[in-house]
Amino acid sequence: MYLPDLSGILNRRSMITTSTPLDGSRFTLDTSGVSGFFGGDEAVSAMGTVHVYRGRRWLGWYNTPGSFQIARQYGRVAKSTVFKGFFPGVRTDPAKLFAFDGWEGPRFQAVSSGTIMDSTGHLASVLMKECASIDGILTPGREGPNVGVTIAKLNTVPPKVVDPKRITSYTPAFALIPIAVSFVAFIASGVYEDWFSFSLILWGILSNGISCVVIGLGTLRFTHHIPAEGSPPGDGILGSGNEFVLLKGHEGAVNSITLGKFSLEFPTKLHDEYIGCCSILLTIQFIAQLFLIPQASLFGQVMFIASLAVSWVYNSCLSALDQEKIQRRILLEEILKKPSLKKYILTTRGAAVVFSLCVLSPEDPSKILEAYLRNDTKVWTKWKETVLQRLRGKEELHFKEEDWNLTGYTDQERKLLRSLYGDAQAGYDAFTSLNSKEKPDTKS
Repeated sequence: MYLPDLSGILNRRSMITTSTPLDGSRFTLDTSGVSGFFGGDEAVSAMGTVHVYRGRRWLGWYNTPGSFQIARQYGRVAKSTVFKGFFPGVRTDPAKLFAFDGWEGPRFQAVSSGTIMDSTGHLASVLMKECASIDGILTPGREGPNVGVTIAKLNTVPPKVVDPKRITSYTPAFALIPIAVSFVAFIASGVYEDWFSFSLILWGILSNGISCVVIGLGTLRFTHHIPAEGSPPGDGILGSGNEFVLLKGHEGAVNSITLGKFSLEFPTKLHDEYIGCCSILLTIQFIAQLFLIPQASLFGQVMFIASLAVSWVYNSCLSALDQEKIQRRILLEEILKKPSLKKYILTTRGAAVVFSLCVLSPEDPSKILEAYLRNDTKVWTKWKETVLQRLRGKEELHFKEEDWNLTGYTDQERKLLRSLYGDAQAGYDAFTSLNSKEKPDTKS
């Protein structure tokens, strides 16, 4: 029986017909497995910039690492049964995938409407982080864990739907560097007839470029509901740890923060499936890398790695951009139209709560006092009773010895009560100092 000679067919360099610059080396680079996993998170994070930078969607034509990780995350956006089979797991909303939604915001309590939200959403978290980052005015008081209190005056009620303008910046233009390297790499591979590396780099360029164009069709959109006519002012307090934000404004302005959200809107309902198709392209790229990279020459492998390395650096630079800061800019400038944010640093939590109550002037201050100062010991109960009595009676929060030198209390309890009254007075004095300088309205 005749058996043909298969040695030529099975030769691992059968698609490399000419000599390459590194043929004399016995060294080989097998990056087939690593290239599909390494750099995927950075690539997905970088892809999120296509919705905020003008022209970024057209600058994805480069070979990027992490194809398997990217494919898995994109595949979970598609909701059809086919893609659920290929990419099992919890389905992901595009806005959450690119970090435009999904953060849990702080507790919110309104002073007029009675609204209480144990947790708010993404935009409240964005505002909270913005307020935490700004410098505040330190107010006098005893030494303690400082608490920041930001007064946010919301003078504009956003429309029900806002599509923020994309930012014009030179940052995306740096994509020309990985694009140039990827094109040089696959052209050089073609010149030396290393068709394995040529085809892999070209497929990577097409996969990432098509994905960037498809995902870039999405529009970043802000939405919130308009409250009923005659709704009371939306004034309230966002509180998380040692940061308070006092929201003052129309109910519609306040709920744009507490109930508003970002989403990604695409031209067709099938767009999620188009993103799923991009994940198939990236999966094919990963599988091809597993089989074909070891077959390439050393020169072709170097070209492949060079294209990935430069792309990884670019993706890392994009993902390192403070996307939280970009979202804060969109929220404050595009949606809320530059609200007034003024921050004060109170030296204790008690002083911060009293300062907040003075600024917001709620009809029933006990609800906020109990929510943010849960201590219920004998001394704290007495302190709360005295502070509430004076707030309701519109009296000054200045205290004398007879206020803390009470019968039925030990010396240690009297000292603590004196300190707590001092905190309340510090918060009140901070408010009166603010009031005398700026004369803010205590009601919206």
